[in-house]
Amino acid sequence: MPELPEVEVVRRGVGQWAMSRWINEVEVLHPRAIRRQEAELSSILLGRRFSCASRRGKYLWLPIEDSDHCLVVHLGMSGQLLMQPVEQADEPHLRVRFGFADGGPQLRFVDQRTFGFVMSDVLVAADHDGRIPASIQHIARDPLDPAFDDELFLGRLRSKDAEVKRLLLDQGLISGIGNIYADESLWRSRIRATRAGSSISAVKGRQLLADIRAVMTEALAQGGTSFDALYVNVNGESGYFSRSLNAYGREAEPCSRCGSPIRRSRFMNRSSFYCPRCQRT
Repeated sequence: MPELPEVEVVRRGVGQWAMSRWINEVEVLHPRAIRRQEAELSSILLGRRFSCASRRGKYLWLPIEDSDHCLVVHLGMSGQLLMQPVEQADEPHLRVRFGFADGGPQLRFVDQRTFGFVMSDVLVAADHDGRIPASIQHIARDPLDPAFDDELFLGRLRSKDAEVKRLLLDQGLISGIGNIYADESLWRSRIRATRAGSSISAVKGRQLLADIRAVMTEALAQGGTSFDALYVNVNGESGYFSRSLNAYGREAEPCSRCGSPIRRSRFMNRSSFYCPRCQRT
């Protein structure tokens, strides 16, 4: 699933290519992709313009100019937002097409597994952010958000006996982190995924938060992490942070820090990758 860096790369692309253009077409090819809101989407979008592209964690939203509504996007496991020339053939898993009156590139939502969606939502007031979609009010701020409260997060992390990786994946505690960046951040901080949050000192917690930010900033600079064609930016290009991974997906390869073989274990119906020597506790 695309995580914060990948979604931020997409947000920047959409912000560059789809803003302030008059929408004259909304074509739905799969009703599940829009939560069966075809009539509603057309009524709020046709003849209107997106004013900006915003993000919280793994969610994108495009506020509609002079409106209390927005288009919320979640990429799910395999969703893509692509800017494509009008003459470009439809993608095999094209779900929704947004056309513009200027005849320029279309905004297309493509999703092989149909776990992602685009949907209409109402904007509501929120501290610092101005307004956010009502449906994502429960999502916590992400670590790259200027308004992220470090001490609040650390206090909640250290008050819980759950495994630290489980807490990092809790989008109500800290958003934008998925399996890849949890493993990479824990490797940098030398923390085992199964360690209890309550056992982490304040100093260690701050180090972990700094490592989370460092990993995500580096990944963002490299366009995110691509293992296959399911994650690309709006121009169809893959990110290359996968070349810089130290733990995730590197089972049996030597740890770049100590040389011990990276191990994989089962965790929450997924895999965790870690160094048994560097991450003993």
